[in-house]
Amino acid sequence: MNIEQVREYTLSLPGVTEDQPFGDDNITFRLEGKIFMCLWLGNDKQNIKDSEPRLALKLAPDRNEELRARFSAVTPAWHWNKKHWNDVYYEQLEDSSVMEWIKESYYLVASKLPKIVRQKYI
Repeated sequence: MNIEQVREYTLSLPGVTEDQPFGDDNITFRLEGKIFMCLWLGNDKQNIKDSEPRLALKLAPDRNEELRARFSAVTPAWHWNKKHWNDVYYEQLEDSSVMEWIKESYYLVASKLPKIVRQKYI
């Protein structure tokens, strides 16, 4: 996947919005105002140690550990809570895996919404 495919896929999920609260080098994707993914745009303002295309995904702590152990392209998120967030170097992975994990992050956030709101997405 390339950056536009990641963005297009994520925005295709019901109720997803995007914004840039951290500046113009990241896009955050939200469901009902809750961030589930952050896509790095490649600017170097935050002095990130490498320039590989990546996104940060919120997943369950056990799932994060599992993915980190299985894939070298999945690491603890550089600028997020490392227990709950992974950096995913999406160009190094199969498209199907990346899309699965984006959807998994989306559903994790949806599952924490109030029941009446959650029913729209699950």
